Amino acid sequence: MKSNIRYGYLDEYSDQVTVSMKRGQNIAGWPIGIIYIDDVYYPMMPGNIVNGYTFDFPVRLKAVEGLDIPNLFNCGDQVHDAILDACRTLEREGIRAISSACGFFGNYHRQIADEIDIPVALSSLVQLPWIETLLKPSQKIGVLTADETSITPRLYESCGISPQLQERLVVRGLGKEKEFSCILEGRGEFHNGKVKEELLEKTREIMASDDVGAILLECSDMPPYAYAIQAEAGVPVFDFTTLIRWMHSAVTQTPYRGFI
Repeated sequence: MKSNIRYGYLDEYSDQVTVSMKRGQNIAGWPIGIIYIDDVYYPMMPGNIVNGYTFDFPVRLKAVEGLDIPNLFNCGDQVHDAILDACRTLEREGIRAISSACGFFGNYHRQIADEIDIPVALSSLVQLPWIETLLKPSQKIGVLTADETSITPRLYESCGISPQLQERLVVRGLGKEKEFSCILEGRGEFHNGKVKEELLEKTREIMASDDVGAILLECSDMPPYAYAIQAEAGVPVFDFTTLIRWMHSAVTQTPYRGFI
């Protein structure tokens, strides 16, 4: 079924037009929806996808009820249905594009994109094919992830990452690091500076590989440190914020003004 979402920028001339809403929608003005894991316990720093200070535009957050990290990472039973229900709720609310707050939602990216009628990008990894086009054919792409063991062929395939592109990836995981592991284990607190240093150490490992031209942060908890990672690596750094801002710019086009 084709979506009947209305696009339209309202300005000083808006009193001259007729506006409408789709039936069942009772809120408005939320361009981006973000689904997130319900059962987690750790600090959400500014820059984290679910921290309200991360974006300078409205985002509508929606928990996937009952979902925890092990079930998402391991593609547990009923996970798809819970994700689809959350996405359909956002769609009914008039959201124009949906992302997520964990790269491993990408296991369901292709399936969910086929089941709802608005754009979906459920993993930061969907940026990899685009990043590839920016680089020389000889260059590699570094990937920092919360859990290296959960980067599977299923995840790659769902996110549109070809076997040829997979061979160009240099992947390093943080799940076993002393401080970053708080996120996976739900310990409720971590030392911010030590988390940053753990990420920088993995960045140095990646950059020690042959000719890395860009870095992608899989995890939505890593963007708070993207500036430090870029300063260390000296290459473009992509993450959930670059993805969500890109989607936002596409669904909220506004008229240009000025003199000619």
